[in-house]
Amino acid sequence: MMKKLFTLSSIALLAAAGLTACDTGGGGAQPAAVSTLATGAAVSGEITFWHAYSAGGGEIKALEKTIIPNFEKLHPGVKVKAVQIPDKDMHQKLVTAAAGTSLPDVIRADIVTVPELAKIGVLTPLSEAMPDFQSWADKMFTGPLATNKYNGKLWGLPLDTNTKVVIYNDEALKANGIASVPKTMDELKAAADKVGGKYILAEGGSGAWQMLPYIWSNGGDMTDPDVKKSAGYLNGPKSVAALQLIVDLYNKKAIPGVILGGSGGTPTGDGLPKGMYPTIVDGPWTFPNMATSYPTFQPKTSPMFSGDGGSVSVVGGEDIVMTQQSKNKELGAEFIRYMLSPDAQKAMGQVGQLSAEKDMAESMASIQPYYAAFLEQLKTAKPRPATPQWAKVDDIFTKQAQLALQGKLTAQQAMDAAVAQIDPLLAQG
Repeated sequence: MMKKLFTLSSIALLAAAGLTACDTGGGGAQPAAVSTLATGAAVSGEITFWHAYSAGGGEIKALEKTIIPNFEKLHPGVKVKAVQIPDKDMHQKLVTAAAGTSLPDVIRADIVTVPELAKIGVLTPLSEAMPDFQSWADKMFTGPLATNKYNGKLWGLPLDTNTKVVIYNDEALKANGIASVPKTMDELKAAADKVGGKYILAEGGSGAWQMLPYIWSNGGDMTDPDVKKSAGYLNGPKSVAALQLIVDLYNKKAIPGVILGGSGGTPTGDGLPKGMYPTIVDGPWTFPNMATSYPTFQPKTSPMFSGDGGSVSVVGGEDIVMTQQSKNKELGAEFIRYMLSPDAQKAMGQVGQLSAEKDMAESMASIQPYYAAFLEQLKTAKPRPATPQWAKVDDIFTKQAQLALQGKLTAQQAMDAAVAQIDPLLAQG
């Protein structure tokens, strides 16, 4: 999900603290030496692990009562101090800690923050530090792994992941005369025409998190593969056509106003079980939420609506990274390896955290049957463009998409305007 990223003033604060002077290659300065952190090395001492796991869902209990104690049993005498930082506070906490040289050793970081942390010299590039890095990378789904890439290096590994699929209310579809869930964007458009002025789909916003699956599935893209420019991609015919489809559905009142955000309107997770919205596109967290509030509702899933680009959804989740400030990188590396072990991944799978490791898919699906649809979608899911400028890029895209939805610009005009603002940001690296 989207998070608030570092601001320019924050980066200036870090620079003032001298962090950019010890750049490891993320920002283009002279790279510092990276220690080799061999697997199986004798470790001792203590490390601190910052995370934003939720206490309510059992994640912290799994971490503190199962995973960390088991790791400490494997390495007698070591200590892992876990510190929960509320999700909304994590970025400011990182900024303050970095400026004061008090960062933890290991961080569970939102995937969209990793390029920015790498750019300001906070992270150790695990692809260089861990001799066994490639063996871990090979285990991962391609999309989640790519969230760690910046400036030619991989700075972390996927700790947990998620994506979105079509979730539908079969009874609501049939009540509107739709015999089966639309599989393609053409079928979605045809279903909207058939129901005539009734909702066929609900989206909870118009940012890249919501719109990119339509753009990618239609064969478009947001940027070039190296994330250097958006011109010719975001305002290309396939991307514009995907946005136009959503605009057309909104104008036909086949999509409710919650797509514009703001307050009011029935949230997608309530509208689906109530039968207001026959389909939504959402993640695995939707299932436990609906099971609690609507225990008799049986949601069904289908892959993201496909188009010329296939069925492509968006990657979410968290990566595990190590800081440059860590005084005990050997222990930090061993802890990262353990967090990615089958034992730790299964423990987190039991409380809703989906593993990004391909060979864990069967185990994950056995824990929660609804995981299977998301694991299948992960085979083609893509990350949002990995850039330190992501927060600003997404803000620009969202505002322009809303202007198109509101009829103030055509889809082409909106994406042309977005490109004109985004490309100067991407040029900053």
